[in-house]
Amino acid sequence: MLKVENLHAYYGKSHVLHGVNFEVAQGEIVALLGRNGSGRSTTAKAIMGLVDCQGRIDWKGKPIQGKKAYEIAHLGMGYVPENRDIFPKLTVQQNLELGQKRKGQNGRWSFDDMYNMFPRLKERAHTEAGVLSGGEQQMLTLCRTLMGDPDLIIIDEPTEGLAPKIVELVGQYLQNLKSRGISVLLIEQKLTIAMRISDRALVMGHGSIVFEGTPDALRDNTYIRKEWLEV
Repeated sequence: MLKVENLHAYYGKSHVLHGVNFEVAQGEIVALLGRNGSGRSTTAKAIMGLVDCQGRIDWKGKPIQGKKAYEIAHLGMGYVPENRDIFPKLTVQQNLELGQKRKGQNGRWSFDDMYNMFPRLKERAHTEAGVLSGGEQQMLTLCRTLMGDPDLIIIDEPTEGLAPKIVELVGQYLQNLKSRGISVLLIEQKLTIAMRISDRALVMGHGSIVFEGTPDALRDNTYIRKEWLEV
């Protein structure tokens, strides 16, 4: 579904990604792991057309590099950035409405689906998003992206700064996506949740993929964990 080949990315003269290669299949959760500064978020932004890059990015067999972010989104790819990017002066319901990209079509997800998944959002449906807690804002961002009915979602650090109970909710959310055939590229630092729900794990170091395999293989690879993941 998503195929990245020899991807290089830059911030000005700074060369951040050095020949990144990986794939995400339909209905697969792939965890992209690594320390801060390893290039994980830049990889997501490069795929979404938000940073200058070279190489090849194929989506459903067709190249998408060079396209604008909104064009990539309308092709069926969702992106949940680390900073959440909610609209603070709009209500929860209005934020969800803005997430809809395919007006006039019945997508896989409805407002009821969102509120059933996260009942707290239903309670706050007419509350301005800016006064929500961090966990509630994360729920809203995840749901707003789903309202666009994407076939793949790139999610950057969804559990950062969240309470353990909310982290568990996010894990359930991701598994729910998989059950509906949606692919996920999960950028995460918390190994526990990533290893539990992912089909495959990628580890980044210095802008390159240094490991690719199953979560079990990563658990057994002490060298990779110590060299590239553990603090």
